[in-house]
Amino acid sequence: MNSENSPIEKISSLIKNSVTLKLVTITILMLLLLIPATMIKSIIQEREQLNNEVINEVSSKWADEQQINGPILTIPLIYEYKKEDQKTTATRYWHLLPENLKIDGNILPEKLKRGIYEVVVYKSTLNVSGDFNLNHEPDPQNLKEIRYDQAFLTIGISDLRGIKNQIHLNWNGKNLKVKPGSRLPELIYSGITIDVTNLSGQLAEKPAFDFSLDLQGSRNISFIPIGNITAVTLKSPWQSPSFNGNFLPDTRALGPEGFTASWSVLQLNRNYPQTWVGNGNRRQMQNSSFGVDLILPLDDYQKAFRSAKYAVMTISLTFLIFFLVEILNKRKIHPFQYALVGLALCLFYILLVSISEHSNFNLAYGISSAGIVFMISTYSFSVFRKINLSLLLVATLSAIYGFLFVTLQLADYALLMGSIGLTLILGLTMYFTRNINWYSLNIEAE
Repeated sequence: MNSENSPIEKISSLIKNSVTLKLVTITILMLLLLIPATMIKSIIQEREQLNNEVINEVSSKWADEQQINGPILTIPLIYEYKKEDQKTTATRYWHLLPENLKIDGNILPEKLKRGIYEVVVYKSTLNVSGDFNLNHEPDPQNLKEIRYDQAFLTIGISDLRGIKNQIHLNWNGKNLKVKPGSRLPELIYSGITIDVTNLSGQLAEKPAFDFSLDLQGSRNISFIPIGNITAVTLKSPWQSPSFNGNFLPDTRALGPEGFTASWSVLQLNRNYPQTWVGNGNRRQMQNSSFGVDLILPLDDYQKAFRSAKYAVMTISLTFLIFFLVEILNKRKIHPFQYALVGLALCLFYILLVSISEHSNFNLAYGISSAGIVFMISTYSFSVFRKINLSLLLVATLSAIYGFLFVTLQLADYALLMGSIGLTLILGLTMYFTRNINWYSLNIEAE
């Protein structure tokens, strides 16, 4: 039996010489290569999840995100109710918020390492001062007694492990003793308590307070604007802050030395009053919080994952170069050779992630892209057998990886850069293939 007449040989010959079938074969290969590209994205996400687990573990030992709420002045009230000639009493708590609250903070970030992973933590010094206006009256209905002698202050600190030094609170010129724990778990679940003595003798005054707080935390610090006027100023050498919460800074300055940010929040800007009786308003207070995240700007895993999204573009453009060389220079390229090149392009992302975990991302990107470009261009020389065509491929791959690198650096303009780049690439492809007669084209042996 003549092997040249076998069905396999006929199909093979048809694929070799038919441009349409070659395009179909290349398209199928590209779709198949999306499988390893998707697997690579999963690997990147797994490594990022492991990184997040390490961050949570380190934060749990150092101190977690910190939120400052207070001080809140609380005064017990005794209410008496009559029902069927019987009298019953109930204790309710009257909460008063500061008239003025000022917080000046200095945040010193640090980077801790656990294995190959990096965690951002900080040490902070907060100077808190303000005063209370006691010229308020609680609900008088059924009110029997106001126990000023049992008044206390509560300062909410979300993670008490972060307190590094004793807290000395000055109240109207007198140092008061600070006790651990919150007596208002429904309102402030974690914090410290200070008993206020002789409050009844200060009703005509506006008692002032101040204290310093040396606090450790991780990633974020935030505040609840409980003052009639709340003024917060933060300074830090961290160069990539992310301001979040219900209020953005009124003024901010960001430079090589770090950032300075100031907030001024009025009572009218929030959805709870200066005084109330009972345990309400916790949700409203939480919703009014604001602060700053100390983030790593566009971390390596995010960059690697974003670069993997361009895998289809990289594979398509590289295959396009091989295909144009094949039809214009009459060089037959086997689908297996296309597959090898495609797998090499996918390998770039694995190299990028693995190297960036041990070095700077930019250095990892340079090493990975240079290695893949060298490998593919060297292989292409044995396929094209023309040095000028291989150099063209090197230039194309270098331009692709260069364009991708610039896109990754410009986080805010990534979509704009990507759309402009793809438009230029499509335009150049249309220009260089404008004179090809695709209907009469066959791939012939050289």
